[in-house]
Amino acid sequence: MFRFAAISALALTVASSAYAESFRWAGTTDPQTMDPHAVNSAPVLGFLNNVYEGLVRRGKDMAVQPALATAWEPIGEGEGWRFTLRQGVKFHDGSDFTAEDVLFSYERASSEASDTRSWFAPVSGVNVVDDYTVDILTSAPNPLFPSSIANWMIMDKGWTEANNAARPDKENGNYATLNVNGTGAFMLKDRQPGLTTTLAPFAGWWDEAEHNITEATFTPIDNPATSVAALLSGDVDMINPVPIQDAARVDERDGTKVIRGVEARVIMLGFGHEADTLKYGAMAGKPNPFQDVRVREAVAKAINVDAILKTIMRGSAESVSQLVTPAMSGYSDANADRPAYDVEGAKALLAEAGYADGFSFGLKCPNNRYLNDEAVCQAVTGMLARVGITAELEAMPVQNYWPELRADNFDMYLLGWSPGTFDHEHPVRFLVSTPNAEKKLGSWNFGGFSDARVDELLPMIQSEIDAEKRQGMVDEVTAIYQNAHAYVPMYVQPLVWGTRDNIALTQRPDNFFILRWVTVN
Repeated sequence: MFRFAAISALALTVASSAYAESFRWAGTTDPQTMDPHAVNSAPVLGFLNNVYEGLVRRGKDMAVQPALATAWEPIGEGEGWRFTLRQGVKFHDGSDFTAEDVLFSYERASSEASDTRSWFAPVSGVNVVDDYTVDILTSAPNPLFPSSIANWMIMDKGWTEANNAARPDKENGNYATLNVNGTGAFMLKDRQPGLTTTLAPFAGWWDEAEHNITEATFTPIDNPATSVAALLSGDVDMINPVPIQDAARVDERDGTKVIRGVEARVIMLGFGHEADTLKYGAMAGKPNPFQDVRVREAVAKAINVDAILKTIMRGSAESVSQLVTPAMSGYSDANADRPAYDVEGAKALLAEAGYADGFSFGLKCPNNRYLNDEAVCQAVTGMLARVGITAELEAMPVQNYWPELRADNFDMYLLGWSPGTFDHEHPVRFLVSTPNAEKKLGSWNFGGFSDARVDELLPMIQSEIDAEKRQGMVDEVTAIYQNAHAYVPMYVQPLVWGTRDNIALTQRPDNFFILRWVTVN
């Protein structure tokens, strides 16, 4: 069982070197945008944490620490939080950071055009007290709120409005899609989407730099063999991830090493709950079998997670029973068991639901987002075939994948989720709550799962201060989504990074790669 202290111990750090160097790294996914409010995904938010900053940030141990705010305290009896802002902070273009930028960034990030609006579901308003004091009001007591906004990044009001980017545009893009004006440790030097993105240190950064990088260049490489070859040849200094099957070779080669850890991300299968008919396969247009809980349970029983972990993940991952790992706050020990692999049991459930002869459907999957994602989907396809269900697999690059899910173009899909707050409330809010744009809930609940009791309990979970009472409510919600088989949680994704021997860095369990902690020796 992974506990937080064990995960935190994965951090690898060294003191800054006396000299400075350029740094080159590669990953499978190019950040979709430079706009911190347009796309709520780890490749975007992880990258932009290097150039933008929030009121708070997470340290090497994932603890919340001051950033653009130096302090925060509750207002009244759970009315909200008062943030004292850091004075003297400059944006990359030299503009001053003030409370007006915070208010503007709230209005932008919580707008209907923003993919991050669910973060602000508990917020009832934001008041500017003075240039360096902001009150963020909540509709109920919310003890988790400061940690929930660690990835909310503050934009320069003047710069954004002057460049006609007052609201994000994730579909067509705008000036903020390709350009950056943050307060972070690095500035955007050059952006060529899909090719390279180059950053340079910001000399006016308010904090003390730990890195010794003069320039950092990211290159997306979606072919695993190519990325390994680039590391081994010295063309790049770091790759994320190292393909599981190549980890031993990278570790044994002189000049390179593998850094291993466990990510906070749960990999799961999702269903089209609200779709009345199937969209793909020979039964397209026919009633949707996944609306029957017995069919969803049959899928859960048909997936041999242990086999996936042994063969595809080479023993580097562990199975999970819920939408968070045991390392997360709010993990439900009362619901720790996951459905047993049971082919005959799955067949019996399908027969009971009226599908003794099986059915066909469409399974959507990314092929460059999660570790071995397409291979996992291929394995799932084979396992479902054993119980008589034919999955027509369509795998695609992640830049095409998210629009497909948002357009409801799926019958079943693969999803990974890492809670930004490291608390169980986070996936409940995003993945299990009934989608409600007005309340900013369920924004990643693509299948439209809905349960009235979950919706009733969520605000109570968000506001409850008594730890035992809160956990009881979380346990109830966990039991609801487990019994409904709203998703099929499978495993925790491993972290497998490869670097040159002369690179020292910190590996965080959210899989964010933070450049300010990198040294080249």
